Amino acid sequence: MLTSKDNLIFLKQLDLDPFKERFPWLGGDLQTLRDTFVEDALPVENGEHIYIDVPSNGSGLIGEGKLLALLDRPSNNKPTKGLVVMLHGLGGSSKRRGLRRMAFSLIDSGFAVLRLNLRGASPSRDLAGGTYAAECNTDIFPVLKKAREITKSFNSFKGISTRPQVPLLGVGISLGGTILLNACLGQINKTSDNQPALDGLICISSPLDLGACSTSIERPRNSFYQYWLLNRLLKQTVADPFGISDYEKNALSDRNNFNLPKINSIRDFDAVITSPRWCFSGVDNYYQKASPLEPLMQDPKGMPQTFIIQADDDPWVPSGSAKELHRKLNERNSFSNLRVILTPKGGHNGFHGVNGCWGDALVIKLINKIVS
Repeated sequence: MLTSKDNLIFLKQLDLDPFKERFPWLGGDLQTLRDTFVEDALPVENGEHIYIDVPSNGSGLIGEGKLLALLDRPSNNKPTKGLVVMLHGLGGSSKRRGLRRMAFSLIDSGFAVLRLNLRGASPSRDLAGGTYAAECNTDIFPVLKKAREITKSFNSFKGISTRPQVPLLGVGISLGGTILLNACLGQINKTSDNQPALDGLICISSPLDLGACSTSIERPRNSFYQYWLLNRLLKQTVADPFGISDYEKNALSDRNNFNLPKINSIRDFDAVITSPRWCFSGVDNYYQKASPLEPLMQDPKGMPQTFIIQADDDPWVPSGSAKELHRKLNERNSFSNLRVILTPKGGHNGFHGVNGCWGDALVIKLINKIVS
């Protein structure tokens, strides 16, 4: 069984049973696709619009502009437990069903939630040029700074006077978790600011090794997934009202020109679009430098309390990296600040269990543990 003894003990401490699939969502693919086919009853969208200025990254292809985040506050009159910054995955947005369902679970549990739309995501496509990457700290640092400012508007939890503002937490789904991990690692390396990027972080089905994920999504059995994701990325790119370079335009529009690279995969897109836009020397350089696995294996000091949730049957993100990190942590007996929670089943950000979404329930338990 993939779920290790220490994880079973940890789940028991959280008062949460191990994950069990719910019929008919059996297997990694159906778990992954469930939120695409089923629309859960959710409250009406009424998040407060927060606009965050982001600078140019110096490449000439990613300009200054604004990102849109939606702020939802708890409806009760109790003190807010914390502010949770939520990031969507590749090709997603703040409107994705699974992300919104998880957000409302957090709100019902007493947390405020700031759902960010990354650069190029559809609700804020017109606000900033370019697209995002797995490491886009020049965009994320201003977001987290703004989030810190927002926490000052909330009362301290339980009236504890020694904590002048509520904690700032992060929840990243898929690539959103990778982005937040890189932001936390990047903040550690900054010498001018000792404040952590976040006070706690939860990553769900998040790539730790981008190269391994690229290889996984290019498997023939994943051709539908890759086609769907790639089309969303291409649409985001060509819809840029700030324009795209002639080279990009030709590469995206003329696939019959043998002098231009063909974009038929996520890796092709990252080679032609993502890596040059974010100042990487090539796609392999991008995948290496934007993959958080190796830095996490080195047991970096200053990381917030972090939980990485990964299913073994995830069809998009191979579980090998999470297993490798789990083994390393087990060897060092160092689960205090970083823990990997592995499950045999669950798909890619699925975890639809016998009592509802097990993933949502786990996130609530972990978030409450962090702030307790």
